[in-house]
Amino acid sequence: MRRINGTALIIAALVATLGALAYPVWSYADRSGTGEANLNASSVATQWGPLSATDRDFLVKVRLAGLWELPAGQQAIERAPSEAMKEAGDHLVVGHTDLDRRARDVAAKLGVELPNQPSDIQQGWLRELTAASGQEYERKFANLLRNAHGKVFALIAQVRHTTRNSLIRQLASDANQTVLDHITMLERTGFVDFDGLAREAAGASTASPSGPPVSGNVPQVPVPVTPTGDQSFTSRPVPPTMEPLPQP
Repeated sequence: MRRINGTALIIAALVATLGALAYPVWSYADRSGTGEANLNASSVATQWGPLSATDRDFLVKVRLAGLWELPAGQQAIERAPSEAMKEAGDHLVVGHTDLDRRARDVAAKLGVELPNQPSDIQQGWLRELTAASGQEYERKFANLLRNAHGKVFALIAQVRHTTRNSLIRQLASDANQTVLDHITMLERTGFVDFDGLAREAAGASTASPSGPPVSGNVPQVPVPVTPTGDQSFTSRPVPPTMEPLPQP
């Protein structure tokens, strides 16, 4: 009888120990609201609304983009053999001069420290461009800049969607227009490797696409989305962009 009681006590002690070890895992890792708690912990209060860590990262990335893309644009104006490339460089210089001014103004108001030189990777891209010439230069310029703009474009969308800070929201709106303009101009050069961009994005992705399968049959004509009723509208659709001509 004493042996049975001793065994029961040992089992009870083991169960209690396991419960104590499991409690922190349940109480922190699986509880709902942990993400919001992290958001609040990383945010600081300002008169324009909370400033999150993502907001601050966005400010730094806008600054870094200008620090290497503006000189890259100047180099294209001086060295690129095609007018399309020179025009893309012009848009980079003008766009980032203006966007950098806005970013520095916002950072000063929010107390965010900004870098004064490009990152090591960005400096390496500038060295690649400097060492290239001719068509190799054009291809490197178009694809390095297009890839960089595409990545910051995704961050802009996230920040514009989630920020609670009005200054950051406005800057994200400004950056969205500038970056889209640069993407468009780079694509008009005809040197952007869209297959390469898609493969790189696919290699970094873990989720599978969920679009409808290709049936092989003639697709049903979709019903147009049109307004109903007798309302009048004053706005106009955004004009379509010109597709770049393929390079030989």
